[in-house]
Amino acid sequence: MKRIDELKTAYPGAQAWSFGDNPEMGNALAGLVVSGRKTASCGSFASYLAEEPAPKIGSYHIILDGQNSPVCVIRMLSMRLVRFCDVTEDFARKEGEGDLSLEYWRKEHKAFFTRAGFFSEEMELVAEEFAVVEVL
Repeated sequence: MKRIDELKTAYPGAQAWSFGDNPEMGNALAGLVVSGRKTASCGSFASYLAEEPAPKIGSYHIILDGQNSPVCVIRMLSMRLVRFCDVTEDFARKEGEGDLSLEYWRKEHKAFFTRAGFFSEEMELVAEEFAVVEVL
């Protein structure tokens, strides 16, 4: 398996990170990305502004599993600002989680953002769509 250093050489500027807020979630969501079921994600706009460097369209990202091992590389295809309450069924389906419904998406993301300490129905999210460019 390629190491993170090798991948950063192959994909200059790529950041390495995992989805979720615990190892189990990181494993599950990385698996959904590798399988092709998960092609989108979102984060709070406030968190996005704090990232150095912030993701941008065209950027590459090394996705790690819950044990911080690289599993794939993705490339950001689109990003848009949307309020939590305005997320669509289509976007929820692209997130690839649970039964793919908007109801499931809202329940799980409300819990996630509440754990992080900043949930609001009106909160702004950066909704990202991506493609897998390499499975490791």
